This record gives sequence, structure tokens and C-alpha cells, in this order.
Amino acid sequence: MAGDQLEDLAGAPSPAGGSAGGLVPLGVTLGDPSGIGPEIALRAVIAEGAPQSILLGQRAVAERARALVAPEWTIQVVSGPEEAALSPRHLRLIETGVPLAQAPDYGQVSAASGAAAFAAIRAGIALAMAGRTSGIVTAPIHKEALSAAGVPFPGHTEMLAHYAGDVPVAMMLANDVIRTVLVTIHVSLRDAIGLADFDAQMRAIRLAHEGCRAFGIAAPRVAVAGLNPHAGEGGLFGREEIEIIAPAIAAARAEGIDASGPWPGDTVFMQARKGAFDVVVAQYHDQGLIPVKYLGLEEGVNITLGLPFVRTSPDHGTAFDIAGQGIADPRSMSLALSQARAMVLARGA
Repeated sequence: MAGDQLEDLAGAPSPAGGSAGGLVPLGVTLGDPSGIGPEIALRAVIAEGAPQSILLGQRAVAERARALVAPEWTIQVVSGPEEAALSPRHLRLIETGVPLAQAPDYGQVSAASGAAAFAAIRAGIALAMAGRTSGIVTAPIHKEALSAAGVPFPGHTEMLAHYAGDVPVAMMLANDVIRTVLVTIHVSLRDAIGLADFDAQMRAIRLAHEGCRAFGIAAPRVAVAGLNPHAGEGGLFGREEIEIIAPAIAAARAEGIDASGPWPGDTVFMQARKGAFDVVVAQYHDQGLIPVKYLGLEEGVNITLGLPFVRTSPDHGTAFDIAGQGIADPRSMSLALSQARAMVLARGA
């Protein structure tokens, strides 16, 4: 995304409560244009009771999605979140990146889609950092498309952390049943083992505690999963639990965090589902995400903890196989919007 456009977006913050409708809106990125992101983003923002939002992305992409799922609405390109909609059925859009003559093909990995998705995310971060939006809700992106566009980040979490000032962050996946926070994210399993060191454990435990506090849980119960089968079985199956994870739990408890474990990864989520814990700290990506996603992709929300602004996302991907058919379920996107607004209000924004 052009530097001058980012500088324009990172202009003067909105006055408190100052924007169309009396609230600072959420920025909503359209995600990968070749996937379901644009259609679920539009469906979510026009749903009854949805928080006030402004779309971020390409006009050609937004228009194609509008024709598919919201033909009675109009896309209104605006210069910033402070510009009011012309009528209740106008969807405001800040066009980001180099304008495309036409939207990229559905269901295809392309550099054009990766670049468009990245430009919208950069704009969303700039707006949120400047206080011109109250937070960002991001539609799904495709990692191969990002790579094809030369984007040096494997996913949202890493680029959010970088452009927010290289702040320590953690990914939380949450639904009505369980919450999980990841120690390591988008790396190979081999690399995850090495990266799940003491500092990474402490970062995840602290952010899990703070994240639950943001949900209104006064004294969160944080369960920490082991890395190895049966949490190492006393060292028989590995010593990471003894040498790294248990000391981190003890250090967190010394800070006043109600952390426990390490618990076997194959049973800790069942205990959390029964109400024994408020959040589970998982050691690697699939250990934490499989239990949440098994309960239903449409019911989960991805939350980035540790940022200076609110960021949420649906907990599913781009679904290239059904993109453009108008059948994508927007419930997770709608939950991400409502969760973002709740977190903004909890922060006193």
C-alpha cells in the first residue's frame, strides 16, 4: 500500500464519539477477494443490530460482493471514517491499495488478491492506531496469495504485531464453550517445539489472563496444556513440561495469575468444556484450534491479544470452493463484529 495513503489514513484522530451515527466505527477488511471474505463482510455489516462499520478494500471487489448478497444497497467510497453515509442503505468503503479494474477470479490463488488483502489490513491498522476507527474486524485471507504478492508475513497475527510496534501478542480462539490462547502460531511443528520456550510460555499465560479479564472474568482460571503426550508422563515422553512449562506456570502464579498444569493436551479441553477452566493455553497451532473448530466454524471468533487496539476475525478460512455462490455462512463474521464492539466498550472507547 502506498505510503502517502497510509499517512493520510493515520491522520488526526476522530473526536470522542465523533463519526457518522455518533460512534467511532469499526474498520472491516474485505479479506482475500477470491474467497468468501467480501460476501460475509457485507452480510455481517448490514445485519440488523450490527455495530457501525466501514469497509476497507477494493471497490471492484466490494461491488461484486454487493451484487451477490446485497443488491439493494449502494457502495459509497469515502475518504475517511468521519464522512457520513448518504443514506441508511449506503455501505461506506475506503478504497485501499492500487485500484483494480475488475475483481480477481473466485477460487484462485493470485498475487493480485494477496496484495489487495494486505493493503486493506495495513489501512485498518493505520486507522485503528490513529483512533479513527474503534478497532478492526478482518475477513479471511489466504497465506499462499500473500506469499505470491511478496508479503513477508504468514498471517494476520504477525503483521498486526509488527505494524502495531512489534508488540507481544497472542492468538485467542473463543466460542461459547471454550477459549484457547496459542504459545506458537504459524510455524512448522518442528519449529514450534523450539519456539515454545519460557518467555513464550509467560507471554501466552499473561495474555490469556488479560484476555479473559477483558471478557469480564475477574479471576481467570488458566490451564496450560503440555507439549508432549500425557504432558510428558513425568519425563518419560519428553522433558519440556518439567524444564520449561512447569517453571513458567510457577512464575505466573507468583505474579498472581491462577495458572495450572501442565495438563495433557488430549483431556484439558474436555475439562475446560465442563467448566473447570476459563481458558486453555495451547502449545502449538493445531493443538489449540482443532478443539475450537470441531465445535463449529460458524460459532468461533479469533481475537488478537496484546494489541493497542481491538482486533477480531472469524475463525475460518477463505473457502475458495464456495466463493461467489452466495451461500457462505456469515455467523462467525457477525460474532467477530459483536465481540469487537463488546471489547471496545469494555475498554471504555
